[in-house]
Amino acid sequence: MLVLLESLAFYRNVRVGLVVGASLAVLLYLVRALELLGPLVEVREYPVVGPDVWFALLAFVFAATSALLVAIGLTVFEAARGARSVEREEGS
Repeated sequence: MLVLLESLAFYRNVRVGLVVGASLAVLLYLVRALELLGPLVEVREYPVVGPDVWFALLAFVFAATSALLVAIGLTVFEAARGARSVEREEGS
């Protein structure tokens, strides 16, 4: 199993996914928190904690989801590339 993960560059893909996911989440959180697109009309009430904490939690979920999607996409790409190279070797 470990050989399969290494041949698909899975661990590298996970690291790339984590960087991309965290970067997107931080960027979107800063846009919201610093109101870079202008002030937002606050018509909603946020229970227990304020809106900044809710958006920080949402940014965490977004980071995890983005990281997973990027890692899966890169791994599928790597698997397809590996399948093509095996096909070429067998055809030669």
